[in-house]
Amino acid sequence: MGLFRATIEALHRGLSKTRSSLASPLASLRGRTIDQETIDELEHLLLTSDVGVTTTEAIIQELRGSVADGALKDKDIIDILREALLKRLQGKDRTIAVADSSPTAILVAGVNGVGKTTSVAKIGKALRDENRSVLLAAADTFRAGAVSQLTTWAERLGIDIVKGEQGADPAAVTFDAASAAIARNIDVLLIDTAGRLHTQEPLMRQLTKIQAITNKKIDGAPHEVLLVLDGTQGQNTLIQAKKFSESIQVTGIFLSKLDGTARGGIVFAIEDETGIPVKLVGIGERPEDVEPFDPETFVDALIDISR
Repeated sequence: MGLFRATIEALHRGLSKTRSSLASPLASLRGRTIDQETIDELEHLLLTSDVGVTTTEAIIQELRGSVADGALKDKDIIDILREALLKRLQGKDRTIAVADSSPTAILVAGVNGVGKTTSVAKIGKALRDENRSVLLAAADTFRAGAVSQLTTWAERLGIDIVKGEQGADPAAVTFDAASAAIARNIDVLLIDTAGRLHTQEPLMRQLTKIQAITNKKIDGAPHEVLLVLDGTQGQNTLIQAKKFSESIQVTGIFLSKLDGTARGGIVFAIEDETGIPVKLVGIGERPEDVEPFDPETFVDALIDISR
């Protein structure tokens, strides 16, 4: 369902805090002889940017072996790092699924406070900008103000919404929304599920029920299950991703608030530890501040490779 092309300019802006902690110190390594001291400095920079132990160890071990073999003579460590980071992100399907016949159902999950409802609105706007018809399902009925928040977004963006009262059965709201999407021949049904802590088992079971109800009404649904993670929460996002994956089949990550963190390298840790591809990133507060995740664009923005 290709949203829109990722732009190096947008990601450069969104990753400004990460670049201050990673790209600026990296610049001091450019042109230096690649020896054990240089590699030690690189290892420290990667870890402090939340690139993750798995990714960092893989890159550093390979570098140490290449130094010992004399294979890195006359090579620049920034260029080598770029290739190594890209390699970690390749080979994953980052497209948003499309159903063989309408509607395509996208279920969005996440804990309270990660920007889930705002992320739903951003996806809805991106789809509308592609001239796709969108229906929102306000199934986040447990959190005070969640339904009214999504309703405000729907009115602002000119998108229809199906909702229930606060405290209503979220599965029932989802059922009604799925029925409406079919009746109205909607292209995409976006389901905003109840924000929940990953440690709350009853609520996690409710999420499983929502997924089952959607599938009962729409063949093959949900076609995409996006988990919203807060980029500013660092390693805690890994715990959330693993726990949610035990209840629902998460197909992609929406990494929100990437513009608010100096640790954008968490993308590598998430994918290494969970195997779930990052598909979308939020880089601001405006509805248009969402970008499809493109590895090459991301890595170039992360380490400030100019074009």
